Amino acid sequence: MHGEIGPGQALTLRGIGKEFEVSMTPAREAVRRLVAEGALTLSTSGRVATPELSNERIEELAALRSLIEVELASRAMPRAHMALIERLQTINGAISEAVAHKDAVAYIRTNLEFHRTLYLRAQAPAMLAMAETVWLQLGPTMRALYGRLRRTEPPHFHRLIIAALRAGDEPGLRLAVRSDVTQGLKMLAS
Repeated sequence: MHGEIGPGQALTLRGIGKEFEVSMTPAREAVRRLVAEGALTLSTSGRVATPELSNERIEELAALRSLIEVELASRAMPRAHMALIERLQTINGAISEAVAHKDAVAYIRTNLEFHRTLYLRAQAPAMLAMAETVWLQLGPTMRALYGRLRRTEPPHFHRLIIAALRAGDEPGLRLAVRSDVTQGLKMLAS
């Protein structure tokens, strides 16, 4: 989910077990779950890898993010308070640090933390779980996207999200979230 593993990278049960200090049984079960959620692929030969997403799949996942995350943000707005806005600004500061250090994994992790912090206020656990499944499928691809973007500052749309929350501007919030979650993925699909 955080882009620690690039797209198309092969994994072994033995390697997973060693890295997380577990036996083969929990490693096998984790791989089964991740394959079921679309975060890993399992070939007929038994090769486990992170997915290499096609343009069509990237566009599909971007559309899902646009639908689900815009709705989550809209539902969160009535429960947004100054403490939440300040927390989002703090997380955005951490994103700036990750950008300054050219740390793709920290960038992806804090970017998702920004979105998850907002969406938790929606009090819509089923929708949030769906969003997290999409994030899980996109993690390796987000790593590839970060490499292409060569960011020098945090996402512009995060500032617009914070401003819309502060102003109580739901249409502005919906537009900012939709733009934020689709803008980078469109670059990958082109």
